[in-house]
Amino acid sequence: MKTLFLNGKAIGFLLIILFSSSYSQTVEKRSYQTVLTREVPVIDGLMNDSCWNQVEWGGDFIQTQPYENKPPSQQTSFKILYDNNNLYVFIRAFDTEPKKISRRMSRRDNFDGDMVEINIDSYYDQQTAFSFTAMASGTKGDEAITDDGNNWDDSWNPVWYLKTSIDDQGWCAEMKIPFSQLRFGKKDEHVWGIQLMRHLFRLEERSTWQFIPKGSPGMVHLFGELHGITNIKPKRQVELMPYAVARMERFEEVPGNPFLDGKSSSFTGGLDGKLAITNDFMLDFSINPDFGQVEADPSEVNLTAFETYFSERRPLFVEGKNIYEFSPTSTIVISNMGADNLFYSRRIGRYPHNYPEVSGSEYVDMPEATTILAAMKLSGKTKKGLSVGVLESITSNENAIIDSAGIRRKESVEPLTSYLVGRVQQDFNKGETVIGGIFTAVNRDINNPALDYLHKAAYTGGIDFKHNWKERTWYVAGNAEFSEVKGKEEALIATQRSSARYYQRPDAEYLSVDSSLTSLPGYGGTVKMGRYSQKKLQFETSFTVRSPGLEFNDIGYMRYSDVIHQGTWVAYYLRDPFSIFNNFYLNTNYWMYWNFSGKLLSFLLNTNFNSQFKNRWRINGNLTRITENTSTSLLRGGPSIILPGGTEMNLNVSTDQSKKASLYIGNYHGLGDENSYRYHEYWLGANIQPMNALSISFEPTYSIQNNQLQYVTTTDMDGDPRYLFAELDQETMSFTFRVNFTLNPELSLEYYGQPFVSAGKYTNFSRITEPDADKYTDRYHIFSGSEISYSIPDNLYSVDENTDGTDDYYIGNPDFNFRQFRSNLVLRWEYLPGSTLYLVWSQGRTSTESTGTFSYGNDMKELFSVVPHNVFLIKLSYWFSL
Repeated sequence: MKTLFLNGKAIGFLLIILFSSSYSQTVEKRSYQTVLTREVPVIDGLMNDSCWNQVEWGGDFIQTQPYENKPPSQQTSFKILYDNNNLYVFIRAFDTEPKKISRRMSRRDNFDGDMVEINIDSYYDQQTAFSFTAMASGTKGDEAITDDGNNWDDSWNPVWYLKTSIDDQGWCAEMKIPFSQLRFGKKDEHVWGIQLMRHLFRLEERSTWQFIPKGSPGMVHLFGELHGITNIKPKRQVELMPYAVARMERFEEVPGNPFLDGKSSSFTGGLDGKLAITNDFMLDFSINPDFGQVEADPSEVNLTAFETYFSERRPLFVEGKNIYEFSPTSTIVISNMGADNLFYSRRIGRYPHNYPEVSGSEYVDMPEATTILAAMKLSGKTKKGLSVGVLESITSNENAIIDSAGIRRKESVEPLTSYLVGRVQQDFNKGETVIGGIFTAVNRDINNPALDYLHKAAYTGGIDFKHNWKERTWYVAGNAEFSEVKGKEEALIATQRSSARYYQRPDAEYLSVDSSLTSLPGYGGTVKMGRYSQKKLQFETSFTVRSPGLEFNDIGYMRYSDVIHQGTWVAYYLRDPFSIFNNFYLNTNYWMYWNFSGKLLSFLLNTNFNSQFKNRWRINGNLTRITENTSTSLLRGGPSIILPGGTEMNLNVSTDQSKKASLYIGNYHGLGDENSYRYHEYWLGANIQPMNALSISFEPTYSIQNNQLQYVTTTDMDGDPRYLFAELDQETMSFTFRVNFTLNPELSLEYYGQPFVSAGKYTNFSRITEPDADKYTDRYHIFSGSEISYSIPDNLYSVDENTDGTDDYYIGNPDFNFRQFRSNLVLRWEYLPGSTLYLVWSQGRTSTESTGTFSYGNDMKELFSVVPHNVFLIKLSYWFSL
């Protein structure tokens, strides 16, 4: 529900793409001539080496933000040299007020303060590039650029060298970029695409060497050119990084439980590596990877029937993830489907599926996650434009240890599993047309009958295409995907009855559960057409279909099948500064949903805006109208139910983020027709930079909601199902706190902490009576005092529907108080290029009860009275290249 505020660099590139003028003008490509140097310059940021005199200065940058095609307030110049092994870049950022240069110190890829960068299309495929950014503080940033500049992957971390300096003329950056970190073919003479950019932080001004009009459909194909590189040979990159991890845990001792004695320790090791198979293809591999330094997921209370989507944070899967993305929806943000993807890497190494059934006198030692035995990624792009990505990962057969009066046994809770993803894309005419495909496979070796509800095998495949014309301002794109899952009857019954499709719905005459199935196929597809920003308007319209049998949750992420979607959005831009604004953006769109019976489920209208003022404050918001709609999932396998519509709105304001103190504030409100629901959420964020090396941020968030129909459970009475609901009042508050102290670009200390408290109180218990009745209040019946009673000793409700004095069924008390605190303190020291030492302290506390009463002070007191679970970790890695 929140609108997130991006870092300065991300906002800049977003504005370059969105707040754009027509790409109707022809811009002459610039070129720079480099030479081979016999003398190797010392990388010190000072340019004292005579070798730099061999080449001329490049310069004459053009402003792109906030004003387009205007002279920048400060000029920038550069020089480029090369030898047989490296590319050398020297950039001078002139500044008439050097004392105002922002030298904010931060960790790699935070992109903060004054910065310059060079982007290199060494393939010269006009689709991909490598970006190297120098912050004035000496901090590095690096990104792999794909899709003609529409994807920037900052998880790519090559080994390169940088030094910066400041003098009375401004500041300088000197770089050494090994050719082993770039990709290029065998040629006698090379032409590479290049672009140089500068960000003047205090003015939020951006300028570039090669002028590219804002709103151009892509960037890389419009880069300038680097000439003069001859007779260099592609480097066969071989990098190895062994590592060792020592781990110690301290937690509450539970008397009688042999697995919770209050302490544990372990020592493990592994190996990461990169191997250049050919000039074009790189093999990344990891043996027994460890992610102990990765920040934990945020706390939540999920009362829906659907799994929460969590972003990937593990370096092994974050780097190069764009290669494997295959989204089966349009670029329109489809409600509840926007995160869907055929590959969701969080499936690999997940918490085990099964928990063993044990008696009350037995104790269980459960693995925290499935062990990834090994993983490898093969990726690259040929000179003819064929991109290939292959990922294979093997996870172990995980066993829970069960103790019964000192006698122990093992039970498999996750089978040995192979995960495979293959992705190919072929560019034609320098990316004017792209055709691709994907294949995924999950194969499980199930040897425990308790795991027979899992698919033994799951396969998906897909093809996609995109064609651009009229100087890439118009496009048509589409994809089709297919799936098949296999397993025992038990597994296929579970699939048919899952929340993604609910084949058992009694009103779904076109669906039924087939208990004899051992496989289930499905299909889906999307087609869309649109226009990139030309003049002031751009639009997209799309059509998406998913058959009821489509299923890719074994290795992907999907909430819904059995859906047909059509939507259109139109955007209007005012891109140049006017009045009090730097820019203004307005977007209007609609979505419509049907299921495969042809029934219209919902219709939504939305409008949103985003604008920056000339004082660099920003405001954005949206308004959504939801008409009366039909839910096929609210009753969780029961019949569809008609729900009232609603109105939802959101507004955010942020101050100038270049200041030492900046704020953002936002709110969200959802109001259901006929008082069916109310939701209010408020958040405030503050970022404080008291000194260049220290940044502090905190964000409190508070939400309160009332839902008249919150699902509780399903039971039966005399063989007839009863879908039981209640009115829910829920309050939630969280407080996220971060402190980053960066002594230098190689040494940093980061702290993250989040206390989270949520309480829910259930009242006015009801059962669904006529889910399709004309009046909303006739669709359910609220139990009267003579029909329901609560037993404090038993902590459950007794229901006597026919008031004959005999209880017909029972409802466990669903009230809840959930409290959690998660924190992470990480000292990171890159003691040698690519070699890192981590010292980590993680703490977790969790407390629950069922009063349902929200009291932040009491809840925090209860939370911090809980004995914490502390994890202390030392991780040492050493990088070397052969």
